[in-house]
Amino acid sequence: MDGNAAIGTLWEDREVRFDVSPQLMKPRAGELVLDTMESVEDTKGNNGESGRLVVTNLRVLWNSHSFYRINLTIGFNCVMSIEKRLVNSKLRGHTEALYILTKCGNTRFEFIFTNLESGSPRLFTSIITVCRAYGTSKMYRDLKLRAAIVSDGNLRLLPGEELCRRLDGVWNLSSEQGNLGSFFITNIRVVWFAAMNMCFNVSIPFLQIRSVKLRDSKFGAALVIECTQQSGGYVLGFRADPPDLMRTLSQELQSLHRVFAAKPDMGVRFHMEEMPAPLEKVTEVQEDDDLKLEPGFSKSDAHTAYFADENKPRDREVVFSTELGLAIEKLRDGFTLQGLWDATA
Repeated sequence: MDGNAAIGTLWEDREVRFDVSPQLMKPRAGELVLDTMESVEDTKGNNGESGRLVVTNLRVLWNSHSFYRINLTIGFNCVMSIEKRLVNSKLRGHTEALYILTKCGNTRFEFIFTNLESGSPRLFTSIITVCRAYGTSKMYRDLKLRAAIVSDGNLRLLPGEELCRRLDGVWNLSSEQGNLGSFFITNIRVVWFAAMNMCFNVSIPFLQIRSVKLRDSKFGAALVIECTQQSGGYVLGFRADPPDLMRTLSQELQSLHRVFAAKPDMGVRFHMEEMPAPLEKVTEVQEDDDLKLEPGFSKSDAHTAYFADENKPRDREVVFSTELGLAIEKLRDGFTLQGLWDATA
């Protein structure tokens, strides 16, 4: 890639995955463990099963203590809502739990986690706080067009961001005639905005840059930034005089991109009073001979266990159950009390 360092596709915060290999439970470059809890029940999919829950700056991970290959990785970008709910846990009984609703692609999944250590609020505070911090730091990770990134003709720097170079009089070659504006290089991203309209701008984080090259164009030598498919696959061209400046910019950007790739800044700012164990230790597993799946367990079962009811925007009507002698919420078509009982037994 012409001297560019590959950062790798960022999937950890953008996907929900089930029963992944131990390698995928380990941190990618720039992923930091922020909290670890050893006694957490996956009440939705594995009621009665204690496990380890890890909160990083990109995702929530859970794995069963009994069977390590029964695990979850939940990216913060998939989270739609987080709330507290009362649930029936096999290990804690009727208790308060953390409910997380997510959407990955066109599929919604819901997760319920119960802290088996009574009186500890960490399960709620850690995940909720980190998720909020993640949501306010997307500029570090996502390509943005026409964003509020300029104030009084200057770039609004992000926390931890340092300005490396500013160039005025740089042409954006995305249109037939080009647009004149200002070009910024920082330790986090590349930014350009038009001189006549500062709302016409682009912010390209190094995380989403695939390559930086010099190419010939009808305007002369141009600096070309190719973005990842994840960010839209944009190809953006820039030009400034003198022509030798383009080569200097290209080399500078490639160098900064390599430095960033070695230790990416994901932007999430969060600190625990007590530092958790490193993720390499947290995800330490047994020998393969000891790793087994429960009889009859499959990945399709895992997906089914966490499906959210998309056709239930509100509670269904309350009806009297002759089987239980109680008033209950009306069941969905095709479901029976016996079937639900067997599924959770």
